[in-house]
Amino acid sequence: MQTPQKIAVVGSGLVGTLLAIYLKRAGHTVHVYDRSPDIRTIQFSGRSINLVMSNRGWKALEDVGLDAEIRKIGIPVDKRAIHLQDGKLNYQFYGKEGEAIFSLSRGVLNRKMVDLAEAEGVKFFFEHKIWDVNLATASLYEGESEQGDWTELKYDKVFGADGAFSRIRHRMQRQSMFDYSQEFMQIGYKELHIPANADGSHKIDKNSLHIWPRGNFMLMALSNLDGSFTCTLFMPFKGENSFESLKDEAALAAFFAKYFPDTKEVIPDLVRDFFKNPTSYLAIMKCFPWTFEDKVALIGDSAHAIVPFYGHGMNAGFEDITILNELIHTYGDDWNAIFSEYEISRKPNADAIAELSRRNFEEMSNKTADSNFLLQKKIEKWFSDKHPDKWMPLYSRVTFSLQPYSEAMAIGDFQNEIMQEVLKIENIEKIWDSEQVENKILELLQ
Repeated sequence: MQTPQKIAVVGSGLVGTLLAIYLKRAGHTVHVYDRSPDIRTIQFSGRSINLVMSNRGWKALEDVGLDAEIRKIGIPVDKRAIHLQDGKLNYQFYGKEGEAIFSLSRGVLNRKMVDLAEAEGVKFFFEHKIWDVNLATASLYEGESEQGDWTELKYDKVFGADGAFSRIRHRMQRQSMFDYSQEFMQIGYKELHIPANADGSHKIDKNSLHIWPRGNFMLMALSNLDGSFTCTLFMPFKGENSFESLKDEAALAAFFAKYFPDTKEVIPDLVRDFFKNPTSYLAIMKCFPWTFEDKVALIGDSAHAIVPFYGHGMNAGFEDITILNELIHTYGDDWNAIFSEYEISRKPNADAIAELSRRNFEEMSNKTADSNFLLQKKIEKWFSDKHPDKWMPLYSRVTFSLQPYSEAMAIGDFQNEIMQEVLKIENIEKIWDSEQVENKILELLQ
């Protein structure tokens, strides 16, 4: 047990609330500040992407005994359902039998996490705007406006869990030797909605991540407990098939009729949702260091915002907490050692999942409909089933294991080089599961 301290967490999102539970369990007084209203009292704004929980996220919840509560509000998803433009539907299973990610509504999960944190004794201060932090003293400055009067709030430690546009990181950026980069993708997203059937059942398979891959744009859908699906349209801001080109109802209807004809029956409110919901941006944000002395630390998106195409933003943030907790148990009250090792350990892995997430847009929007890619995945699964000690596909390493992201990416890159050689074998599409192919992979693995 650590010496009790007074700790502030800025940000009441998923990472902030789970971190608050961990810190409270460690014996600290924990206050969480958020400039927004209590999420339990508001409707979501139509700019959400459903979350998927995988092994790294479950690990963080299991360590504080909260996994069973969260499983009640999730739906297991064991495969991709690929909707081709010609109307065909292909299924691609994620892992071995029984392996699944869990679809979770961001709003439902966040409300549940706040309830669980309050039950632990964490105190929340909603609609309290934090404008600045004194890094040396761990004091927060709160006020109604950035130009108005501020109140000083004194703490022993401050954690910035306030997202990609963090006010805590903004202060840290003004220090010498602080590296920061922000990259906006040329692709945005818009939330759409598939309602439940009249009896509350799902209109399409609830245990699949549905993808309509169309090259440089795609539609995606994940199920909710109430029978609905949260859909997300990802596409460029400008160009031929872009948000800019869909200016009116006629253009939108023609676009969906051409590229997503099988959605006509399941998205009845397409026009209303499309023009009501905002078009949101996607950004990759990297920085270092993540801490200041033994006083202030960044965690989750405030330290490493990524794009959502691997479904690991939340999982990576929860894994930050797992690592931080392990270091707390190792170093006790030595917060300098805890913070130093935390950022050194997590930085390369945060960079790796950022890169993997960027790559996965290409896989989901383009390659999932490509015959060579599908053959590669088939060979990988076949070889992995025969030699589980020699081959685990990259997706399984990232999603169904706790192997550091940086190691998973390096091994995945090596395995991909092997597969590119295998795909060059003559008649590979006919002999893909032969002894010849098996021996070739074993040889290349040496």
